[in-house]
Amino acid sequence: MSDRCQYAWVTRRALVVALIATVFSFGAVTANVASGSEAIPLAAPCGVTGAAPYQHVVWILLENVGYSVVGSSSAPYLNDLEADCGLATNYYAVGHPSLPNYIALTSGSTQGITSDGEPSAHPLKVASIFSQLGRGWRSLVESMPSPCDHVTSGTYAARHNPAVYYTTINSTCQTNDVPLTLPLDLSAPLTIIVPNICDDMHSCPVSIGDTWLSQMVPKILASREYQARQTVLFITFDENDTQSVNRVPTVVIAPSVPRGERVSESFTHYSLLRTTEALLHLSFLGGAASAHSMVGPFHL
Repeated sequence: MSDRCQYAWVTRRALVVALIATVFSFGAVTANVASGSEAIPLAAPCGVTGAAPYQHVVWILLENVGYSVVGSSSAPYLNDLEADCGLATNYYAVGHPSLPNYIALTSGSTQGITSDGEPSAHPLKVASIFSQLGRGWRSLVESMPSPCDHVTSGTYAARHNPAVYYTTINSTCQTNDVPLTLPLDLSAPLTIIVPNICDDMHSCPVSIGDTWLSQMVPKILASREYQARQTVLFITFDENDTQSVNRVPTVVIAPSVPRGERVSESFTHYSLLRTTEALLHLSFLGGAASAHSMVGPFHL
């Protein structure tokens, strides 16, 4: 073969190889864009374009700390989340002590409860978001000794675990209300994550709870469900027991939430219930029917 012919053959081969590489590269990029598989940075989980219809909602329920935690040096991670995502600045719990708020969040009413009694003292045969979802919910409860445990012990508080109060879901409670373990299972339409009474800031300093959040939230953001742009995470507090005004911060984290979004519209725990029911295509229970929705204001 002459030098000219050999050069032409090598050149054609190189062009073919380059063309094949380009086609495969373009196809991979197109597939990534089409599937939304480009990773969402854990340090910037909000303000991401191309959010899919939301199929999963996650709540993290903290304890007793009021709105004064916003800007507090004791909660740097929580405040980073507020800056990176959305914050409801005019959100209120519905009563005192803890239990009425958990029941309101999940049934649309305090059901007349005014104490923190155990499930044996307050058995509830009423509709709840748990009964609405059938088997499509999960509670992950830190330090709970056994599934669907009705008795407070150690750092587990039954009053912070609303599912155990509803007698209408006894058949699913044992399988769906379980101790918090890793890796997180966020596959259910609704997942409620309940820290123990130290990590939820109830009985330990705010800084302890903030450290717990800094370890737990990235696991949620790295999950398949969040990375698929299908998950909304709400972080709220049951009540404010430090001020007469029951104002608490509520952080909204989702790919479609604009970074640094601040919403001053008035919300309550019934708003969070309504928003969750709307996202999961459920009817509205009790006070949720007339509560302000968070869907529009936070671009969900």
